[in-house]
Amino acid sequence: MSTPTATHPSNQPALVTGARAARTTIFLKIAMASSGLVFIAFVLLHMYGNLHAFAGHDAFNEYAEHLRTLGEPMLPHTGALWIIRIVLIASLAVHVTSAFMLWHRAGKARRTKYVMKKRTGATYASLLMRWGGVTLLLFIVWHLLNFTIGKVNVTGGPTNDPYNLVVDSFSTWWLTLIYLAAMAMLGAHLHHGFWSAMQTLGWTSTARARNLAKAVGLTVALIITIGFSLVPLAVMFGAISK
Repeated sequence: MSTPTATHPSNQPALVTGARAARTTIFLKIAMASSGLVFIAFVLLHMYGNLHAFAGHDAFNEYAEHLRTLGEPMLPHTGALWIIRIVLIASLAVHVTSAFMLWHRAGKARRTKYVMKKRTGATYASLLMRWGGVTLLLFIVWHLLNFTIGKVNVTGGPTNDPYNLVVDSFSTWWLTLIYLAAMAMLGAHLHHGFWSAMQTLGWTSTARARNLAKAVGLTVALIITIGFSLVPLAVMFGAISK
């Protein structure tokens, strides 16, 4: 009569370590997905605000001022705006840190170099997400320096007028091209990122759910890319001006 083979004590630490690593990886993926959804919500609202430029100088600046007075008198001036900024900074930190740690873990897991590598759609999507994320991070830094922190454009100098800052900035053709390229990258990032988030959160368990997630991801990506591109294109072609 045979007896069950006992697990060798020396293997137990490795099993425990592997289980912890798996749980940590799942946690990082959930953190990355959740923070990504926060950014999707933000960019949709940000796009809505940008489109006020089509209503003219006063309407756009009134919207910008409304953000500063949001929540008064319960909150101090710009209080709600700073809460939003803190949430976004925290989400960005979580998203970037999770992405880096997952990338680092994946690199450590690939210890064997294969002579032949199969290039799949998943491989290209992963590369696009990785380097697209780095590109978007650099764009966010430039965007904040241009429109939030520095409030400086290359033609008009410093200004406290949000509408004029937008028009002056996008009147410069190369700034507009950079912005449009970043929006195209953002759309691609959101398209794959939304699907990945839905998959991570377990919302693609059926074929119908998977198809819905893909359709919603594509729709959201197109809405955001086109919506953000409308204002710079309108300024470039003279539909929006001072």
